[in-house]
Amino acid sequence: MLSVPRVPVAGSELHVQRRGGGEPLLLVQGLGGHAGHWGEPFLRELERDFELILYDHRGIGRSAVLTGDVTTAGLAVDALALLDALELQRAHVFGFSMGGMVAQELALAAPGRLRTLTLAGTSAGGTQSKATGDDVVRALTTAVLSGDRRRVFDVGYRFLVSRAFAADGANHAAFEAVAKDHPATIRILMEQQAAVVAHDTYARLRSLRVPTLVVHGSDDQILEAVNGDLIASLIPDARLELLQGVGHLLFWEQPGRVAQLVRDHARADVG
Repeated sequence: MLSVPRVPVAGSELHVQRRGGGEPLLLVQGLGGHAGHWGEPFLRELERDFELILYDHRGIGRSAVLTGDVTTAGLAVDALALLDALELQRAHVFGFSMGGMVAQELALAAPGRLRTLTLAGTSAGGTQSKATGDDVVRALTTAVLSGDRRRVFDVGYRFLVSRAFAADGANHAAFEAVAKDHPATIRILMEQQAAVVAHDTYARLRSLRVPTLVVHGSDDQILEAVNGDLIASLIPDARLELLQGVGHLLFWEQPGRVAQLVRDHARADVG
C-alpha cells in the first residue's frame, strides 16, 4: 500500500492511499465515512484486479480541516482535482451513498475521465427521489447532537445494516473498531447532511453517457431501494443489481458479491 499523507486539491489537502494493481478505481465514501470505512474484506477483494484510490473527503479522517460550505458538486471538484494530481487520465469510479451523489456530479462534469461508474446505495435527490425517512433522520440527528459517540455508533449501526447482519456480534465489533478511528465532528456531519439534502441530479442524469451499474440493498433503511430503481431508469443503458436482504452498507454485508459486480462491470466495458 502507498499512503500519501496529503495531496493538495482545490484549496484543501486530501489524505490518499493507493493499493492493489490494475486499472485505477476511485472509491468515493459516504456521509461521515473515511477510507477505513470500506472495510478490509471489500478492499482485499478489489485490490486483486484494481489499483485502489482511497481518499478522505475534506474535513474527514486524515484530510485537512473543512473550510467553506460542503456540496456534492464541490466534493466532485475535489475528486477530479485528485485524479489530476495523481496524473490519472481515466479511472473506474465507485461512489457510495453521499459518495454516489458526488460520483454522479463527477460523471456529469467530466464523463471522459470515467471508464465506468458504479453507484451504490445512493439517490438522484430532488423531489422525485425518496428521501431518508423522518424517523431515521430524527433518530440520527438526535444521536449526533447528543455528543455521545457510543449513542451515535449504536443508532447509526442499527440503520446502516440489515437486521440479520446486525444480529452477528462479530460484525458489530469489526465496524465499531473502524468507527473509533478518526470519527467525524458534529459540524462535518451536519454539513455533509445538508449537502445530501440539497443534492439534485434528477433532470441531468438522462444526458449521462458513462457505462453505469447501480447496486442497492433491498433492506436499505437510509436510502430505500426505490432510489436505485429511479437512477437506473434515468441513466441510459444503466443496469440495476438489487441485493436481497441487504442493508445500506452493502459492501460490508456482501463484500465478495459487490466486488464481483464491480469487476464484471469493468470487464464488460473492456469488452
